[in-house]
Amino acid sequence: MASASFVKLNASSSSLIGQQSFNKRSGSASSRSPAARVSVIRAGSYSEELVKTAKTIASPGRGILAIDESNATCGKRLASIGIENTEPNRQAYRQLLLTTPGLGQYISGSILFEETLYQSTTDGKKMVDCLREQNIVPGIKVDKGLVPLPGSNNESWCQGLDGLASRSAEYYSQGARFAKWRTVVSIPCGPSALAVKEAAWGLARYAAISQDNGLLPIVEPEILLDGDHSIDTTLEVAERVWSEVFYYLAQNNVMFEGILLKPSMVTPGADHKQKADAETIAKYTLTMLKRRVPPAVPGIMFLSGGQSEMEATLNLHAMNQSPNPWHVSFSYARALQNSVLKAWQGRPENVEAGQRALLTRAKANSLAQLGKYSAEGESEDAKKGMFVKGYTY
Repeated sequence: MASASFVKLNASSSSLIGQQSFNKRSGSASSRSPAARVSVIRAGSYSEELVKTAKTIASPGRGILAIDESNATCGKRLASIGIENTEPNRQAYRQLLLTTPGLGQYISGSILFEETLYQSTTDGKKMVDCLREQNIVPGIKVDKGLVPLPGSNNESWCQGLDGLASRSAEYYSQGARFAKWRTVVSIPCGPSALAVKEAAWGLARYAAISQDNGLLPIVEPEILLDGDHSIDTTLEVAERVWSEVFYYLAQNNVMFEGILLKPSMVTPGADHKQKADAETIAKYTLTMLKRRVPPAVPGIMFLSGGQSEMEATLNLHAMNQSPNPWHVSFSYARALQNSVLKAWQGRPENVEAGQRALLTRAKANSLAQLGKYSAEGESEDAKKGMFVKGYTY
């Protein structure tokens, strides 16, 4: 196994993002004065565990169930079926998902919101224990959401680095073994060089801090579907974003064997007049990944980003028609939950129906990960797109 080293920098050091020391080499290491050298230490006791966690999540036929919506966004989910946004109702819904019998056959990890990480079922069992009993790795959303980025083209940056180390250590003690940090890039906004650099730097700092505290980081710069741009434009922007991301991951000495990626698929903008079929999306997406992602990375866990349930599954299936350097799988939220909510309707007598709906979608995506999915028999609801312009979490 490859060894790893981490640069010890304070989380607030994002102010260094524009400094020359992170953009250019200023001579050989031997020519630098002792005061100019950065102290580097080994990753410590978590290196082997990080690699093991990555391999468990990136296991054949399995992917991630993302239920890390904030309480406000979970409320939107519940409102869609006429249910009030209260903690008992959120608990009932998350309990339905996480106690689904047989879920571990298709799901290897689940991203939780902080409330769920500390929550128990109505009969007193910890939610994280429900996952571990099925060999599903508990994960945790650690970012603090998007805020306006001053000096940009009406773009955002993701906050949450302050206090991340202590929070990560606490999440680890509660049973989490991987983390998720989502930032976004908007093609209609440019994107500006500032926004791309800020996204990449923030992801790299988060990844280094997570690894230092035992949490496998999922790296997620979501390139939003909003816009009327072509698939070629998306490819160009995605290559630029991922190039920047891996540059700063390397600068922060992040161990690539101990991360997972959560990219957007390379698609046309949601408003573009010419849609792309699954084979085209697969071709463009894999082209981007092969140009930018080192084979040391264990897994690519795609987000669905507002695609219909069937679209997300079809596209994943198309990407697994030939061998890839990485485990190519899913980390879906809406594309796994939409049918569940409609089947459940917030009624106790419908819990089993909701769980069957979850297993149906999870199995479909498991087959897609193995390259064996067929859309025959899919419902009309599964074909309905879920894109929301300007969607927030």
